[in-house]
Amino acid sequence: MAEQSPYVPPKVWTPAASGGTFANINRPVAGATHEKALPVGKHPLQLYSLGTPNGVKVTIMLEELLALGHAGAEYDAWLIRINEGDQFSSGFVEINPNSKIPALVDRSGAQPLRVFESGSILVYLAEKFGAFLPTDIPARTETLNWLFWQMGSAPFVGGGFGHFYAYAPEKLEYPINRYAMETKRQLDVLDRQLAGHRFVAGDEYTIADMAIWPWYGGMVRGEAYDAAEFLAVHEYTHVVRWAEEIAARPAVIRGRKVNRVRGKPEEQVAERHGAADLD
Repeated sequence: MAEQSPYVPPKVWTPAASGGTFANINRPVAGATHEKALPVGKHPLQLYSLGTPNGVKVTIMLEELLALGHAGAEYDAWLIRINEGDQFSSGFVEINPNSKIPALVDRSGAQPLRVFESGSILVYLAEKFGAFLPTDIPARTETLNWLFWQMGSAPFVGGGFGHFYAYAPEKLEYPINRYAMETKRQLDVLDRQLAGHRFVAGDEYTIADMAIWPWYGGMVRGEAYDAAEFLAVHEYTHVVRWAEEIAARPAVIRGRKVNRVRGKPEEQVAERHGAADLD
């Protein structure tokens, strides 16, 4: 078999069939592909999401708020099947022009308020209910440091390592090595931080933990990309300790079931409209 010629980028890029897990929804333009209104339930907070690491951040936050007794955090969680292009409906694009889950609409005020991007949703809910985000400046800043660390780092894990290791149509050594190295560096950053702290931003459980755990906790617990052995995640003992502690929290157990459509049937709750849905 003849060797494949090296790729030479054209002067102007044009779309080409790439294959891979998400090829059917990848496109170089934004906007809606079809008209469809989003459903609206009975609660003030309407969540449109899927049980991915980014989606789980928000359902964990909402369940933690409910566990603290914040009745105003009751919510409807509607399933957005991204593999089927639900995120490109006119209704979804209206609340998130970037067509990514999760997206939230708060209908408790005079006018519905859209909130998109998982980090923005976590900060919004923390400030709305006065929970999981410290109010004193040093602790608040440290929490936001780690929240934004996750927001900036995770694309290298998901769109980088996860894509080329698990989802790309063929295994390529260079990108897998490049992103495996970066993923392990990030795990080491987190491990060093957790060596001296119970939680990521200190001794207090915060939205930083809720943002970081679905990605990095999932990796060290063998729940992401089937790559635990490949990445030798057992080396990150402090991350493993932290990940297991958070996984045992009742609100986390409940939150990670919401909008979940894979895994064990008893861990899947495609839509949530009340606490009884998670029993």
